[in-house]
Amino acid sequence: MPDDSIADVRMTDITVGAAEQEAASLREQLAALRPLLTLSMVMTGACDEAEILSMAATAVPSVGGCQLEGIYVNERWRSVGSVGCPADAECLEVQLASLDHLGGALTVGHAGWAWAHPLTGVAEVAGYLLVSCDREPEPHRQFLLGILAQQAGVALANARLHARERASITRERKVAEQLRAANLALEQAMAELARSSASVQRSLDIHNRLTAVASAGQGQGGIARCLHELTGLAVAIEDRHGNLTAWAGPDPPEPYPKPRPARREQTLRRAVDARSPVRDKGRLIAVSQPGREILGVIALIDPDRAAGDSERIALEHANTILSLELAHLQASGEIELRLRRDLVEELLAGTDPDSARERARALGYDLVRPHRVVIVSHGRQGTNHEAFFSAVRRAMRDTEVGSLLTGRPDGVIVLCHADQDWKRFRATIVDRIGPPGSCRVAVGTPCLEPPEFPRSYRQAQFALRMQVATGCPEQVTVFDDLGIYQLLSQITDISSVDDFIHRWLGELINYDAAKDAQLVDTLATYLECGGNYDLTAKALSLHRSTLRYRLQRIRGMSGHELNDPDTRFNLQLATRAWTTMRALRRLP
Repeated sequence: MPDDSIADVRMTDITVGAAEQEAASLREQLAALRPLLTLSMVMTGACDEAEILSMAATAVPSVGGCQLEGIYVNERWRSVGSVGCPADAECLEVQLASLDHLGGALTVGHAGWAWAHPLTGVAEVAGYLLVSCDREPEPHRQFLLGILAQQAGVALANARLHARERASITRERKVAEQLRAANLALEQAMAELARSSASVQRSLDIHNRLTAVASAGQGQGGIARCLHELTGLAVAIEDRHGNLTAWAGPDPPEPYPKPRPARREQTLRRAVDARSPVRDKGRLIAVSQPGREILGVIALIDPDRAAGDSERIALEHANTILSLELAHLQASGEIELRLRRDLVEELLAGTDPDSARERARALGYDLVRPHRVVIVSHGRQGTNHEAFFSAVRRAMRDTEVGSLLTGRPDGVIVLCHADQDWKRFRATIVDRIGPPGSCRVAVGTPCLEPPEFPRSYRQAQFALRMQVATGCPEQVTVFDDLGIYQLLSQITDISSVDDFIHRWLGELINYDAAKDAQLVDTLATYLECGGNYDLTAKALSLHRSTLRYRLQRIRGMSGHELNDPDTRFNLQLATRAWTTMRALRRLP
């Protein structure tokens, strides 16, 4: 055979051998992928996080030929089998903090190669699967380890979603059980009234009509109308604080009378202790209290005291249905309020725009419109935070400001979807709080996109701090209206502002710091009052002679002539800049 032919045959044999090796390698990879897919299905069907993590940890040696260093989930180490918190946990946590959603290489003292595979869920990284080996594994094994970690992350997200769904179903079942228990109680009450056929028929009619109202979902208005038709008397349904929520009958009072808080509490206590309808002047009232908390009051307007046993029975049945309605509304409202609070917190902290819009749409809220961030601060010690939050929420509803808000230790953050009469909004809150109600309101600039909410929030914080720092009474401050303060707050190079402040106020600032004096505050107030001694003394609560002495000290120490127009202008600008810088440095 010719030499060329022999060479061709040998080359063909080499090519065939390489193809067979490659095919064998692919078969090996497919053989490893099949059990991984089976494991993925089992993990996705699991509902327990520990079980999911255990399956993932057990599969690491067989899938990647590596050993498991640790599992880091929700910023803590999870113990799985014999693997717990690594000895060099702090060092590993520092390395993990620098990784992104793709994971990356790690440095582990005893291993030649280590990698953090992200446990990626639907929209976020829940943690990392840390593996190590004496040397870097083959690429297909690294690929399989990445798939294992990704499927474990999806399984964890799925388990958490199922847990939330189970909790929601449990709450709904509790409401249904309460409704069934209430119906059982009503049926027992009907049996006890069976001694009188007329009373039984009347009670059955009341029960059936009110149950039909509840089943039809007609709400508080439907309950009030039904009770009015059954008794012929006007009916009022009020919230815990005496605000009217539903009315049925002629001539609703305008404005609706609201008792003093102390008298309201006394009446409610009396009704709770009686456990049956009680007289409240020209009204017969029953308290809706499905649990420990009083949720509302239903009242028959009966100035002539014409209500008898039949009307009392109707009122009691209506109150039972109302209690169930209010309990259901409270449970649903708390869930939705919590979801809305979470959305507000994410927007204020800065979040992905698409994710924010999707969550808003799920809540039925239109986020694609201009918003402003508004801070409502109570600003007083001993304020009832829950009552204050409730007052702000009701004022939002009454003035149509919006429906997204969240509570903070120093007040309430509101996302307003339109420009408003802010003074009217504040007045509505003050009216809701009751005497001696008061609050401060600060408004940021409009946001056109979700990423702009943090900026508007910082502006509202600054406006609030400037309201306090300048000694203004409790009022509304809009960032757009801050004038020179707004301009100063937006200067990026604050060193030039500090230089200007110390050029004009340096001596006074140093003296105040050394002697715990108030010369800069005195000068600022004097200039803001236009150089009027009487107004300045009143604003500082000083005697005129004390004020005169301080101004002499200011002239002597600073060397500035306060009567010179240019000097006064620069001093006033410097004091305003000083106030602005103090407010900015207190912002988070």
